[in-house]
Amino acid sequence: MLTQPFAEALAEAERIIAGAPHVTSERDLAEGYDYLAGSVQASLRLAWAYQRDFPYFVQSTGPYTKMGLDNPDTLYFHAYLRDDAEYVVAGTRGTTADLSFQVLKGDYTPAEVPDSLSAFDDRAIDVAGGGAFEFRLGPGPAGPGYFTLGPGSAMLVVREVYSDWAAERRGTIRIRRADQAGCAPPQPTDTATAAKRYAVAGKLLLSRLRTFLAFPGWFYLNEPANTLTRPRATPGGLATQFSSVGHFDLAADEAMLVTVPAAGKETAPYQGIQLGSMWYVSLDYVNHQTSLTADQARTDPDGRMRFVISERDPGVANWLELTGHTRGYVQLRWQRLTRDLGPEDGPEAAVVPLRDLPERLPYYDSARVPPGEWRGRIAARQAAVAERMLG
Repeated sequence: MLTQPFAEALAEAERIIAGAPHVTSERDLAEGYDYLAGSVQASLRLAWAYQRDFPYFVQSTGPYTKMGLDNPDTLYFHAYLRDDAEYVVAGTRGTTADLSFQVLKGDYTPAEVPDSLSAFDDRAIDVAGGGAFEFRLGPGPAGPGYFTLGPGSAMLVVREVYSDWAAERRGTIRIRRADQAGCAPPQPTDTATAAKRYAVAGKLLLSRLRTFLAFPGWFYLNEPANTLTRPRATPGGLATQFSSVGHFDLAADEAMLVTVPAAGKETAPYQGIQLGSMWYVSLDYVNHQTSLTADQARTDPDGRMRFVISERDPGVANWLELTGHTRGYVQLRWQRLTRDLGPEDGPEAAVVPLRDLPERLPYYDSARVPPGEWRGRIAARQAAVAERMLG
């Protein structure tokens, strides 16, 4: 059978899900199989999108194809490259908080993070008054509007990052190989191409699952539970991004209280916090408040944001819902930074009994929200995701 290699990979993928070390319940398995379904979709799509001479951008993750602790505030796109060709990238800059570009050497594997050969944001390119831009990537020397592709360049990743989900609007982006405009790729004349793509999809699927089950051990699980690291440059070479990471392990009557200074637009146009499951993917950010940006969060009079991570509703605006999870990941990000961050810019974390929250949470009275207002917040998230993330 032509699809046999993919069928065998799918069977192995199911064994990987069932044997994951954190699986202790039927719920864990149910989430794992949902994660597997998204990974199957993504792997098949990526195998068919592997076009280095006639590239186009595909969405790397989404609500149904999650991976790598995907940021709910980010639209991810990528296109494949070869290091000896020249490419034209063009589009229109939307009104999002950040738009960044990164050239990777290879892909993530269970053993390592791919080398970042170059990373920059839209401040490094010429953006016209109406938002139009165009730049080139190729083997030639760097210059205005031209970025050199280093040896081994294999993929261009684009991140469009939102802070105010309701107000900011996405842009457009396209890519072409400079010498192939108006040309077309050869059409397959037999089944060999399809057979190769199914085999590649199977390899992508297994690599994706193994990689992101191993990934948290490098950066998260070696830290004590319910703590957060100091802000540090995000691994992988992203331009002007710092992050702070940790993992939670909370009882039903406990909350993790995270306090962090609001960096301000002049320092970080994007600042956000999110929760993830032990599958290393975001929790449901459409129908639950499992993430917040600085624009969405409530900042206290002392210039700090205080987030309450708990299963039970504490009745405050900056509640991050656990949605039935007792363990998982926490990540804070700052992007488009104008300076490096120090320990004083980072978060503090403490586990508190929920019953003590009124005494432990400064400005508790002003932080409270009634149930009707909470429902409105969720409705706004649902509308924003429908408009820009699934568009």
